[in-house]
Amino acid sequence: MKHNILVFLAFTMAASAAARDVLGTGTLEARVRTAVSARIQERLAEVLVDQGDKVKKGRLLAKLDDAELRRQVAIAEASLAAAQQTAQRVEADLARSEAVLAQARLDEKRLKGLLASSAVSQTDADKAAEALKVAEADLKRSNAAIAEAQGLVLVADKTLLHRQEQLAFTEITAPYDGLIIRRDREPGEMLVPGASLMELISLDEMWIRAWVDETEMPKLAPGQKARVVFRSEPQKNYPGVVSRLGLEMDRETREFIVDVRVEQLPVNWAVGQRAEVYIQVDPAGL
Repeated sequence: MKHNILVFLAFTMAASAAARDVLGTGTLEARVRTAVSARIQERLAEVLVDQGDKVKKGRLLAKLDDAELRRQVAIAEASLAAAQQTAQRVEADLARSEAVLAQARLDEKRLKGLLASSAVSQTDADKAAEALKVAEADLKRSNAAIAEAQGLVLVADKTLLHRQEQLAFTEITAPYDGLIIRRDREPGEMLVPGASLMELISLDEMWIRAWVDETEMPKLAPGQKARVVFRSEPQKNYPGVVSRLGLEMDRETREFIVDVRVEQLPVNWAVGQRAEVYIQVDPAGL
């Protein structure tokens, strides 16, 4: 009789513990997931990684055909060099114009003084005044020319920077440490900006995005422990922790999302595989 009572109590306690678990069903997802894509339209030359490869931030993932862009960079470099040479030439012209103007001012002033004492003729004084006007006009043209030349240098410099940036875009690198879970393109294909080349996920936080009935909402909070049971291994429990609670309810099923971080993954796993989560809640909160 005593043995039967103990068995009954043990069964009751186990059933009570199970009743305190909030059940959710969902899929394994990565918190950070990125569709790696090209930033320019160009033909794919080489893919250096494949599905299942782990990569470090900055690792070269793929290369685009860069022949045309290299040619454009060379042209832009030549244009910048030519613009800089033109700017140097007009700067030299400006220095000459300034020197001529300075001398013309001295000559005009000197001849004015000599004219007052009748040491020179009016014609000579008029010629000096005219030379001063020509020198002033020449300086004005030189200033305009140097402004134009500097503008051309600025445009050529920006064009070169743009071409170099476009060339840099032919090398596609990993934005963070992660795992390649899908490869979408092969060499020879034409890529357009935004089209997925491959899918990259961060392994820093993998979680089950579980749907839980709205009636369980008051019992849940971030930090609660959970058991994760993958349908591929129904006999095994994996530890988990509630990361966050969703703030939007499905208006048809009356369920909301609970993200449960998986602290240990199976040997074989796949993003999107199904699992159940059993969230341990405080019995006092029931």
